[in-house]
Amino acid sequence: MSKRIGVAILGCGYWGVNYVRVFGELAETRVVAACDQRLDRLQEVVRRFPGIEPVASVSEALKVPGVDAVVVCTNAATHYAVARQCLEAGKHLLVEKPLTTIAEDAAELIDLADANARTLMVGHTFVYNGRIRKVKECLNQGSDQVYYLYSSRTNLGPIRHDVNALWDLAPHDVAIFNYLLDSAPEWVSAIGVKVLRNCREDVGFISLGYPGNIVGHVHVSWADPHKAREVVVVASHRRIVFNDLNGTEQVRVFEKGVRPADPEPTNYGEYRFQIRDGDILSPRVEIGEPLKNQCRHFIECVIKKARPLTAGLEGLEVVQVLQAVDRSIALGGARVEIPRHDYSVKQKTA
Repeated sequence: MSKRIGVAILGCGYWGVNYVRVFGELAETRVVAACDQRLDRLQEVVRRFPGIEPVASVSEALKVPGVDAVVVCTNAATHYAVARQCLEAGKHLLVEKPLTTIAEDAAELIDLADANARTLMVGHTFVYNGRIRKVKECLNQGSDQVYYLYSSRTNLGPIRHDVNALWDLAPHDVAIFNYLLDSAPEWVSAIGVKVLRNCREDVGFISLGYPGNIVGHVHVSWADPHKAREVVVVASHRRIVFNDLNGTEQVRVFEKGVRPADPEPTNYGEYRFQIRDGDILSPRVEIGEPLKNQCRHFIECVIKKARPLTAGLEGLEVVQVLQAVDRSIALGGARVEIPRHDYSVKQKTA
């Protein structure tokens, strides 16, 4: 495809404007239209990025000449309806997380994209973060066995009005865990609290059970004065820390660990253990803007007709987890099994 791909951005809030900027900077694309129901947001886009067609509705945006691909940055509750309209119009599609708020809707979008031979990608931006990729690279070195993972994503707001804090923040960490482990959770146990006495949970604690007896734990909050964006992986040979707020050493590797020294227990299940104590390393990480990496990957997939790293199936798996989180919270933190979609294996191995 020699011509520049025309992109329309639906939703011009803080994150939507970032998409306008990034796609305007890529050599392979041009931003053709920006859509928002708020006149002040459209005026801001036109002021900052001249030449873009401002429109107030999705149907108008889809009719603008030259639109090949669409980015959906609207409220999460509207993702399914907007994404379906775009796919039915024959557009390639990048949807911000979460893909939908109902798993069946996500599955329907996957089928619709396949039927129309259109790229469907989900904006799990941290999967395109060079530091997270470095964490995965470190895990893939040698014979490390992952024991467990945990993450913290906290701050004072911003408080959303369409979803609770778990749906707003936890998709990042679930997507990171799934990417690092190359698998999706089998069960969930979660507690959500409305500490701000709002109608939505603003604090959450999620436990995730992965294949191989690996456990993940996610803490999210809109009410914590300590801002944190951290992911920790504890494995047999090392502990790896990703701290998004550390300006100089966002990835640190602690070459320390413990593992059984004997292949079989000596008596009554008792193992002897081998403790490893080594250096603390800060590996070199290639610098690049995660959102730009994600957008460039999307365009490459459109041009090459390739499957995205965070395709519809990866988005569906995250939505399934979050729906299970809702059920667990309603049951007082009870363990909830996550159903497997019949076609998920076929889609991943295709």
